Amino acid sequence: MVLFCYSTELLDAFPNTRGGVVHATGLANGATPPDLLGVYRAEQRSIWEGLEGVPLSEITSVAAWRRTFSAFGVKPTQYRNAAESLLRRLTKQGSIPSINLLVDLANLVSLRHSLPVAVFDQHLVSGPTTVRFADGDEMFTDLGSAAVSHPEPGEVVFVDDVGLVSARRWCWRQSDQSAARTATIDALITVEGQHENAEADVIRATDDLIHLLSEHQPQTEVTSAILSPRSSQFAS
Repeated sequence: MVLFCYSTELLDAFPNTRGGVVHATGLANGATPPDLLGVYRAEQRSIWEGLEGVPLSEITSVAAWRRTFSAFGVKPTQYRNAAESLLRRLTKQGSIPSINLLVDLANLVSLRHSLPVAVFDQHLVSGPTTVRFADGDEMFTDLGSAAVSHPEPGEVVFVDDVGLVSARRWCWRQSDQSAARTATIDALITVEGQHENAEADVIRATDDLIHLLSEHQPQTEVTSAILSPRSSQFAS
């Protein structure tokens, strides 16, 4: 069964797209354990120190996502990709608070590799999630909201077979329904890059994520794939 795919039209427009996709079942999400929390905080300090005086726009992966956002009509300094938003928050605040184990794992990998990483709870998903250009009639509910909105036609969305959007503006913001919470037992996790030679970086980040899951969620069954224009679908 196909769980995730990129549309042909999207890959034609953005041939540098590389996606690491991980399907994890049997999860037991909750508070981040002390050993992982220590690693997470130490990594934040190291990255914060390493970024001192470095404009985020000079990070290769961030610059590529800015170009990608501009190409589908989104102002990248108004709507920042998830990795840039996380790095920006770290450089301004000095730390990022713990949310839960799955979100912290995703944020840890995102910070380490400067790539957007997202965890999507699968309990409300109908059919595969497709990354494609929006028609404009799809349904999106922002985090912490009950109001349904619609994406702009032509923006990039993650959407299922019934039009439920799990992420808007590609890797800008997730929906409330897709957020990883304590009840999450089945999740799709994505790692994405748009820069030249992104595939090697996406592979490293995906391997890092799988290793962390094996350490901190050893009961979980994990399958994964690396997607590109050569191989655009993930089945599990």
